[in-house]
Amino acid sequence: MREKELRRSMSVFPIGTVMKLTDLTARQIRYYEEQNLIHPERSEGNRRMYSLNDIDTLLEIKDYLADGLNMAGIKRVYEMKKEEEEAVKHKQTLTDNDVRRIFYDEILLQGGLNQANPYHQRGPKLN
Repeated sequence: MREKELRRSMSVFPIGTVMKLTDLTARQIRYYEEQNLIHPERSEGNRRMYSLNDIDTLLEIKDYLADGLNMAGIKRVYEMKKEEEEAVKHKQTLTDNDVRRIFYDEILLQGGLNQANPYHQRGPKLN
């Protein structure tokens, strides 16, 4: 994690500061936590501490609500973002053979040719 990302994820803001920055009530902030949209850390005294990322999320939620999205829709937006992040993490890189196969298919498609692609995977050879 880069230093900027690390600093943005540090939980250093108490709820009072977050209320001022976001113009939300404590109850609204706790509700969004109950809905698993934000995940503040707890201090030794069990006080919620928020990061800049949490504040960004709260401001996004406000914008979504202002745009007419309901809580179920907002949750779905964040689920889709999470799924997309997971997909990017698990995305496999293309091999040289994959690139050759795609390139060959594109050339044939552009030329209107219907030849067999020598780069396609074929079943095992039988002797």
